[in-house]
Amino acid sequence: MPPRLGSGDGSCREALLAGRGDAVSDAELVGLLVCEGRPQVGYALMDAFPCSEALWRIGAEELTAFTGVGPAGAARFLGSLELARRASAWPASDRPVVTTPEDVVALCATQLRGLDREHFWALALSTKNRLLRMVEVSVGSLNSSIVHPRELFKEAVRLSAASVVIVHNHPSGDPTPSGADLQLTRRLARAGEVLGIEVLDHVVIGDGGAHASLRQMGVL
Repeated sequence: MPPRLGSGDGSCREALLAGRGDAVSDAELVGLLVCEGRPQVGYALMDAFPCSEALWRIGAEELTAFTGVGPAGAARFLGSLELARRASAWPASDRPVVTTPEDVVALCATQLRGLDREHFWALALSTKNRLLRMVEVSVGSLNSSIVHPRELFKEAVRLSAASVVIVHNHPSGDPTPSGADLQLTRRLARAGEVLGIEVLDHVVIGDGGAHASLRQMGVL
């Protein structure tokens, strides 16, 4: 972690404006976002949430519980997290090839990081496994997804996809598939057979790149 620049936020701003962002610590960046003029708040937040993964999961209520952090500062920080998720997405002009669970993690893990509900996506692929589109099928609860085959395959049919890879996150951070995940995977695979669109894999993503492939587990 970069060393602290000083007790004031002026040095942090100067370093960033001079292109020396690597000289600014995580805590100083957080302090600059949530409470400009009081970087000590950033150190307090980093003390309470020392793991970088924890910062991705922090919510507005937790932020505003800290003295000196108001709704505006919390919104700036949460907005920066959302912008980071979007900026890390693959470029629209680049269509990667998806052949392994690791390819799926590389495409999706950053965007799914820190979300507090299960997000269920489908990767529609061409005959050569090139990504046609990443489709959000549904948003569930903390520990479950509500997915109907109709919603998943509707866009795949429209795109003339040859196959799909399905993927969702576990907000708990543990990618171990649940019994419901196994049942849903088999149901979607059967629907895909009827439509002529193969379900190549179902990848469950947890924290820090941890993931589970239901194909590798023998479910598909």
